[in-house]
Formats: sequence, C-alpha cells, structure tokens
Amino acid sequence: MTVGALQRAIDRAADRRSGVVERCGLCAAAVAEGHRHVLDGRDDTPMCVCTACTLLFDRDGAGGGQYRLIPTRRLRLAGLSTEPLGVPVGIAFFVKHHDGRVVAHYPSPLGGTRSEVDPVAWTGVEAASPGLAGMRPAVEALLVRANREGGPTEHWILPVDACYRLVAVIRRHWTGMAGGAAVWREVARFFSELRPEELRQEEGPCHRSG
Repeated sequence: MTVGALQRAIDRAADRRSGVVERCGLCAAAVAEGHRHVLDGRDDTPMCVCTACTLLFDRDGAGGGQYRLIPTRRLRLAGLSTEPLGVPVGIAFFVKHHDGRVVAHYPSPLGGTRSEVDPVAWTGVEAASPGLAGMRPAVEALLVRANREGGPTEHWILPVDACYRLVAVIRRHWTGMAGGAAVWREVARFFSELRPEELRQEEGPCHRSG
C-alpha cells in the first residue's frame, strides 16, 4: 500500500468519525455502514463500494482483474509457526500476490514498511497449514501478532482492508518512542473486535467463504 493510499484510508476513517457521507469509489453512490470494499490493483488501494457494485464484482473475472472484491472472512489459525519468516516486530501481515511473491508489511508510526519474504521460507510455513494455503492472493492477508504479555502468538487470515485499517490505527494513535498507552489500547480493541466474527479455529482443510 502506498503512502498516498494509506493516507486516503486514514482520511476515510476521519470522515466516518465526523459524520461525512461516504461514497462508492466506482459510481459515487452513498454507501451504508458495513459496506464492502474492492481492491484497486493499480496501487493496492481498498475502495468503498455500494451494494450494487458489490453484487457486480462478486463473481470471478469481474473488473478485468483491476478491481477485486475483498472477502469478509476472519479465520484464526491454530498450531501455526511463523518463526521461519523471521518476523522482527510484534505485529506484521503478509500478502501473497498473484505472481507468487509474498510481501511482509510492518505497521509503524510512519504508516508502514514492507519487504519481500524468502519464498522457500514461505513455502515451508504454508505447507504446514491448510488454512494458510487457502489464503486468497492480494485480497487476504496473514496477520501475526506477538502477545505483549508473553502469551502465544496470534495468527489470523483477514481481509486485506482490515489489515490496512490496523496500520491506520497505529499511525493515528502512536505517540513517543514506544507508542504510548493509547495506541496499544486501540490495537487490543482491534483484536478483541475480531473474535465475535471468528468463523472457526483451523482444525482441518480450509473451506473458503466470503
């Protein structure tokens, strides 16, 4: 996600808080709360879409590959080890692209940094997890969160727009060198809100949904 794309995501969040009516990024119709997003493949920007445009893009091949509807499933993976990926920070997410590249994104007070993942390391991690192997390219991400209290690391497959929203939360609330209490409170809230919508813990072969 580019710096400009991230800023647009932050601006949209500010608009929601201020009561500004959000518009569909494709047809400019007003969008309701809880609306879906499509991913603009030109710069990996999530775009708000109305119900009509959601239905239009909710089929394979719609949009000619430029726009892809972002799914809604939230799947927590159990028994996954991402140590081979060498995650250097407490929170990171990984997006697999259609050309096979996997890009790691590290949220920060400046928005985020990213780097390509060693393909051999990714293949090994993916082979051990049916759920991860079923992750959809570009529109879903593996989100990794190391527990700050010393507990187990969390692994989630999430819509990529949810991960970009987390980046915006961290950038907006970060203060000082360590982030401050407010940012970690907001991060905890983000993860706590995932749980009511969790579909299931991974117990076998992944079944796609959303």
